[in-house]
Amino acid sequence: MTQISSIAPLAPHRDNLPRGTICIEDLEVGMSRYLQKEITDRDIALFAEVSTDHNPVHLDDDYAHDTIFEGRIAHGMLTAGLVSAVIGEQLPGHGTIYLGQSLKFLAPVRPGDVVRAEVTVADINYTNRRVALDCICTIKDKPVLKGEAQVLATSRKFD
Repeated sequence: MTQISSIAPLAPHRDNLPRGTICIEDLEVGMSRYLQKEITDRDIALFAEVSTDHNPVHLDDDYAHDTIFEGRIAHGMLTAGLVSAVIGEQLPGHGTIYLGQSLKFLAPVRPGDVVRAEVTVADINYTNRRVALDCICTIKDKPVLKGEAQVLATSRKFD
């Protein structure tokens, strides 16, 4: 079995529980997990490289200053990636498979902002191992992203 080695975190993050797996048998509606991360210039530059999205609103101060944002902003999907991190690492965690995601971007995220990404169990279908999750990202309690995710959770019966 080949495992891709992980790299050290780019910037410190804080979360409320250790990483791992919560099997569907242990999930309950209302369970919630989060992480907080400061978005850095390096995060934005690396996301641009990986995604190949080099829109100057993310990378060029002069260009971005003349936009409606009046400065550079992080890629929306970089912010959404923090939701993915909570789902893949904490709730339900390792082994979870994304089935779908809806997102609404409510406000820009800028370099230096500390984003809190939180995921809450909204509904569970134990028979099909499907879990609906409410997702929100905030900066200083102000929502910047809201959405819902549908995932396939692991089960002690099969995994």
